[in-house]
Amino acid sequence: MSEMYGDIPRFFTALAEWAACMVYFCILKKKMARWKAVGICSAFLVFQSLFLVGTGALPMVFWIPCMLAAAGFMYLFLYGSCKLSPATAGYCCAQAFLMAEFAASLEWQLHCYLFGAKDCIGGWLQILLLVFVYTVVFLVGWLLQKRLFTRELNFQISGKELWSAVAIVMAAFIFSNLSFAYYDTPFSARFTADIFNIRTLVDLGGIAILYAFQSRICELSAEKELSSINAALKSQYEHYRYYQESFDMINMKYHDLKHQVAGIRAETDSAKRKEWLDSMERELDLYASAQKTGNHVLDTILAGKLLQCWKHSVKMTCVADGSHLNFMHVADICTIFGNALDNAIESVITLPDVEKRLIHVSVSSRRGFLFIQVENYFEHEIKMEDNLPLTTKTDKVNHGFGLKSIRYTAEKYDGTMITSMNKNWFELKVLIPEKG
Repeated sequence: MSEMYGDIPRFFTALAEWAACMVYFCILKKKMARWKAVGICSAFLVFQSLFLVGTGALPMVFWIPCMLAAAGFMYLFLYGSCKLSPATAGYCCAQAFLMAEFAASLEWQLHCYLFGAKDCIGGWLQILLLVFVYTVVFLVGWLLQKRLFTRELNFQISGKELWSAVAIVMAAFIFSNLSFAYYDTPFSARFTADIFNIRTLVDLGGIAILYAFQSRICELSAEKELSSINAALKSQYEHYRYYQESFDMINMKYHDLKHQVAGIRAETDSAKRKEWLDSMERELDLYASAQKTGNHVLDTILAGKLLQCWKHSVKMTCVADGSHLNFMHVADICTIFGNALDNAIESVITLPDVEKRLIHVSVSSRRGFLFIQVENYFEHEIKMEDNLPLTTKTDKVNHGFGLKSIRYTAEKYDGTMITSMNKNWFELKVLIPEKG
């Protein structure tokens, strides 16, 4: 049946499979340098073309194994050249394979309609048609896929989602090519136009189903991430309320204790007792000074975090004009400073040398912008992804949302967040336009 109507030239199929892989290669992060990537892509095109053209003369029984092998080579290319998990690479490969099938089918259907299956495939009009159809199909595919692979979405495919996508691709591939392999079945067509239409339309339908499936995966992943961010926001705000209630009581005890210190000092001349009282008074003065930034929300957060610092022998210094934060909502101040200080404290307490457990916080105004900076001493190597350091916790799925929450909050005020390393200091900077 395929010989009667003319099957798609194997080189056309190889070119479509290569171009489909290029769609994802251009979107995804690479494992190699640019010059090396060009060589790998060129080698993959040559290899895929030689393989499919070289196996074109084999009997029909080898057609399915050859197509599976071609799909396997596409998988190896994507997994070997891009930063993907095995499941995500398999998912992208399945999508690329079906996209290639559709492009090759559509182009060959138009070719046979305009020029005939037996006409020369090397003429300039035929080449122009091939370039035009492939360019349109893969450009549209690139635009659609690029929308789904966003920085906010940590796109990771589960095993269940992978096999669902593979099942969709296999079903579309089988039904679209059934009439070419076996014409005597209840689902086969007998007329040339019907066979071409079935193959192209089934492939197009499969792509549409896969796109809808992927869109839903992205929506669920985005909802999960947003839920985690909202939970982090709520957590920081609840911490603030807890600190506020606690420090209201502490303030009362603080004033009482000041009077007690004065009374004890007047009743004894013991040098040891005097030294102890002096130490107590210095700690009280330190506590009092930590709350005078000009913003009571920031005062409360800093006081709460300062208690954590004392517990873990962390030295935290602060130079902050909190009055510049007055235009921000309470929950947003809690999110930025709560998450930033939590991350800084978690980082420095792992340092064995307590003298290096250092954190510095600064809040100021610079040329009409609110400038927030939280620094902490850091000795280890840091890995970045999407301008954010990767979480060092074992559970990477449910952690790492603190910095995303800060970035989300900064962008809410048309601001930006930057993280960087300056020698042995990790720096988190937030820049937000000040409201009049």
